[in-house]
Amino acid sequence: MRELKLMKGNEAIAQAAIRCGADGYFGYPITPQSEVMETLMAEAPWNTTGMVVLQAESEIASINMVYGGGGCGKKVMTSSSSPGVSLMQEGLTYLAGSEVPCVVVNVVRGGPGLGTIQPAQSDYFQSVKGGGHGDYKLITLAPASVQEMADFVETAFDLAFKYRNPAMILSDGVIGQMMEKVELGEQKPRWTNEYIEEHHPWATTGKKKGQERRVITSVQLESSVQEEFNHKLQAKYREIEKNEVLYEKIMCDDADYLFVAYGSSARICQKAIEIARSKGIKAGMLRPITLYPFPVLQLQELAGRVKGMLSVEMSAGQMVEDVRLAVNGKIPVEHFGRYGGAIHSPSEVVDALQQKLIGG
Repeated sequence: MRELKLMKGNEAIAQAAIRCGADGYFGYPITPQSEVMETLMAEAPWNTTGMVVLQAESEIASINMVYGGGGCGKKVMTSSSSPGVSLMQEGLTYLAGSEVPCVVVNVVRGGPGLGTIQPAQSDYFQSVKGGGHGDYKLITLAPASVQEMADFVETAFDLAFKYRNPAMILSDGVIGQMMEKVELGEQKPRWTNEYIEEHHPWATTGKKKGQERRVITSVQLESSVQEEFNHKLQAKYREIEKNEVLYEKIMCDDADYLFVAYGSSARICQKAIEIARSKGIKAGMLRPITLYPFPVLQLQELAGRVKGMLSVEMSAGQMVEDVRLAVNGKIPVEHFGRYGGAIHSPSEVVDALQQKLIGG
């Protein structure tokens, strides 16, 4: 049976990982996401489902443990916050270059550098453009509620294994630390070795008699071979972009102006829509749920119906570049952001809309 609980977003990540039958979590504490590992340790799933929970020596160690577990066809994950995810970039590009599925959670804090422990959305570029080297992409989901923090764990695992690609849940300190009611799913069993052998024939499960040796690597010394592999990756990314775009439209049907926002900024914009409409401004919102793949076609369609868009972010302006690329000059696109851990208010968002797009 499904179970209703009151919990933090970080706790929901941990509970969902256990219930979806994850095999392992390897992490390292950093504010504001430390409750993920703390909750897993408190729940001690190794006594119930057999899930391994391990505090690694560092973020670099944890992402490479994920690499090893994922290469065996296991459902493994890690979580961290901005500086920690920066340390994981080499491992993430290895995972993408080896087509090893896994889930990485980033509960973003303000930067640059060690910055602040307060929430931000300034890791957008790092997440959707590929923070490591090479031409690769991470499937990136952006939850806007504690319920979505829980739901997106299983969604991320499903997409990661469907496409043999790392998937990221990109949250922030607001969603990670806030408490809401969450409906948790039923406990699912972990995959058996027989299931992995049948459904993931690429996995390194140990060479058996008569079986071809399986090698998982991201290195190819011949440029022609590596180029061919890159063509394969790009074809996979086009397939993801075609089939896996997720978004939410709020009051778009009669809107003259649109907010484009994700995560906690989208929560703030919902109130901003109410305030704007009380002033006679027909505002709506397009919320990208997948930041990669980005809802390009949906924004293109809406650009033919509205007068302008305001990209609302807790950053100096990152997602706004993708909004502008999607709109391709059809209408004005402006940015409103707070950064370094500061959070905008709904009234500030409405004021920015009036100043930047409406005038006055």
